[in-house]
Amino acid sequence: MTVITHIEDLQRLAKKRVPRMFYDYADSGSWTESTYRANENDFQQIKLRQRVAVNMENRSTASRMVGVDAAMPVAIAPTGLTGMQHADGEILAAKAAEKFGIPFTLSTMSICSIEDIATHTKVPFWFQLYVMRDRDFIERLIDRAKAAKCGALVLTLDLQILGQRHKDLKNGLSAPPKLTLTNILDMATKLRWCLAMAGTSRRQFGNIVGHVKGIENMGSLSEWTAKQFDPQLNWRDVEWIKKRWGGKLILKGIQDVEDARIAVESGADALIVSNHGGRQLDGAESSIRALPAIVAAVGDRIEVHMDGGIRSGQDVLKAVALGARGTYIGRAMLYGLGAMGEAGVTKALEIIHKELDLTMAFCGRTRIEQVDRTILLPGTYPT
Repeated sequence: MTVITHIEDLQRLAKKRVPRMFYDYADSGSWTESTYRANENDFQQIKLRQRVAVNMENRSTASRMVGVDAAMPVAIAPTGLTGMQHADGEILAAKAAEKFGIPFTLSTMSICSIEDIATHTKVPFWFQLYVMRDRDFIERLIDRAKAAKCGALVLTLDLQILGQRHKDLKNGLSAPPKLTLTNILDMATKLRWCLAMAGTSRRQFGNIVGHVKGIENMGSLSEWTAKQFDPQLNWRDVEWIKKRWGGKLILKGIQDVEDARIAVESGADALIVSNHGGRQLDGAESSIRALPAIVAAVGDRIEVHMDGGIRSGQDVLKAVALGARGTYIGRAMLYGLGAMGEAGVTKALEIIHKELDLTMAFCGRTRIEQVDRTILLPGTYPT
């Protein structure tokens, strides 16, 4: 039996258990994947300062993100097709997050619907919104999130058009998967996945199919998004959405200081420094490198969060040290889900929390709010 000690153990197990097209969907970036790799690699360049003879008792990683209590400064990121990594994946991940005490964010492009998550959870979850050409649908989507009592709306700004992801094109990504010979042979080796999927009716995009006029079958994800995502999205739309929503608003996809300043003026409650996990503009700066300049420019006027490349509790600690009030994990959660279902998501959260707690102690801190860049070795981190 494999002893799981870090996120990479879950990743290897997920690769064995999840059909190739869905594993590749999670484990890929756009074009050359240079930004995808940089998100992870740039964390490794940052070095920590070890302190000794400090009382390490009574430690706490308890945090708050947009006024919500969290067991650690981590939330589950919105990830598309989560329910194709494991049957009912979004429900399982939401339940794991709720039990652990961190926020869960549901993607517009989820397999399980807003209503599915609301039915299976008690704590308000967050909903991530993509803006599409059909504004009537967007209004109804926002209203559905309100009806489900979602605690925050996470508006993604960096996917007006879809970056080219070579693996998705080669695999013919679709939900449910097209039954080509290649896919059938691959799925035949993933019996656990097939049996679980056979036991659920949730195999389409639950927030879309049946809710968009004329859309009964999604077909190709890239084809549909190319037609439906709105390339004309602008800051006036953000104002309209904020007014329609009326609750806490988080803007996702900010990488530039100028955009961060505009985000402040929009009246949003928080922004997420993010390059979409390296899945949009290849060659863009990693999120952890972009973070300090944005915090310096706007951090006293808006809550700054970040995502991209987080695979450990040490990564979380480094992001907090550089000014992030919260972080998000996407792939780390997906690897756990694909490997072991809800138990795998819980395992991923346990791994990250333990690494965060122990590393914080080794750096001479006992509470997460005490963490700042003085725990980092000068000259090793971006400024």
